[in-house]
Amino acid sequence: MQNLKARGVARPASALAMLLMAAVVSTIAAGAAQAGLPDENAEGWSLRKETDNIRVFTIDQPDSSFQAFKAEAILDVPIENLMAVMINPQSCVEWVHNCSESYAFGDGNFHDRYAYSVNDMPWPVTDRDYVLRIRTHGEKSDGEVVMNLNAIPDRREEEDGHIRVDKSDTLYRFIPEGDQTHMIWVQHTEPNGSIPGWLVNTLLVDIPIRSMEQLERVARWERYQNHELVYDSSGKLKNVVPKPQSGDD
Repeated sequence: MQNLKARGVARPASALAMLLMAAVVSTIAAGAAQAGLPDENAEGWSLRKETDNIRVFTIDQPDSSFQAFKAEAILDVPIENLMAVMINPQSCVEWVHNCSESYAFGDGNFHDRYAYSVNDMPWPVTDRDYVLRIRTHGEKSDGEVVMNLNAIPDRREEEDGHIRVDKSDTLYRFIPEGDQTHMIWVQHTEPNGSIPGWLVNTLLVDIPIRSMEQLERVARWERYQNHELVYDSSGKLKNVVPKPQSGDD
């Protein structure tokens, strides 16, 4: 990863606490544009943790004991690789910390689709699951791609042995910078169950760090190489596809 100090994070107290926190933060999904999220440029963000390449901020949310976070990183991979990962409905298990199951369901397309995912929790804590809507859009003019992620818990029946997360809003913003990508991740989740707010807020910053570091590694895998962003005649992003191989028609 590229150093991010010019723009602007330590490890959790225990492995069990990290696993508990994973249910709150891990997600791959989407939904109505940034519903329930603080503005990424709002005043009040507090820098909580910083590594050479990632900065994580938190902010209090009205009527909630759980803070929102914002994570920023310069990932040393091109945006095409990252979008190839993000459109794979199973990729949650590859890069999101403690995501143990993920797949697409229902009708959907590149711009508006649905996913189900599970976070594996240590006994005796009950696994958390998410039913999520993913909306993706981008403009050729600046090359930026935005994904809005929201929980829609009633879209599927509840699963035995899981606690359904009923409120989670996430924004992924990918900004191309040559062969690198500036990623911004904003999220706020209200988990069901008895996970205390103080624990969530104490450990909130470590999950996006671990996940973003893993995302950079995954985006270098062979299966995610040689993709391209496809735009329509008005310059709107419409898909991410493998590049034609030489000799293809």
